[in-house]
Amino acid sequence: MYALAICGSPHKHGNTAILLGAALEALIRQGWETEICSLAGKQIRGCMACGQCIKRRDGKCAIKTDCLNEEILPRLFRADAILIGSPTYFAGITSEMKAVIDRGGFVALANGGLLAGKIGAAVVAARRGGPVMVFDTINHFFLTSQMIVPGSLYWNFGLGTVPGEVEKDAEGVANMRDLGRKIAWLGAALAPAMAQFPRVVPTLEDVK
Repeated sequence: MYALAICGSPHKHGNTAILLGAALEALIRQGWETEICSLAGKQIRGCMACGQCIKRRDGKCAIKTDCLNEEILPRLFRADAILIGSPTYFAGITSEMKAVIDRGGFVALANGGLLAGKIGAAVVAARRGGPVMVFDTINHFFLTSQMIVPGSLYWNFGLGTVPGEVEKDAEGVANMRDLGRKIAWLGAALAPAMAQFPRVVPTLEDVK
């Protein structure tokens, strides 16, 4: 099985990436293929609400000038489990991650629910406040996409400011490692049924 972690931090090896790596540890031990896709240094624009993904239904976004179609969507739709990680910016996710969620989620829905039945887990890094809002935003995306969200020991966030500081948050790191174990367990339980998840193809009328 394949787990994709998307890191929305501008720091490729920062606190968000560290937390995602801790969550992937258990999956690696269970023989999963894992990958961290970093958005650091990438320019990704937001959704234009053009509706072309619904009209064309080719599994791609109409915007061809950034990395979404070639680098992110194929991995996103292939994955059995998706971990979305973001630092906390004014109690919200980063703009790059918001673009991935909006456009990737819309393309998935337009093509019959390409994310439906997959496992989704939010991972959040914060200096101090706001991580629950980020956690909720990512989980809302998972639930709207008909994905399955496992729980863990606590909300999935770790505290740290400068890159690497989150490693001092023992509870946060422990929660991530437990989250990985929960994903591995859930993946094994769901594997026989994942390909059979019912999908619904929307029309342009559905989104007006």
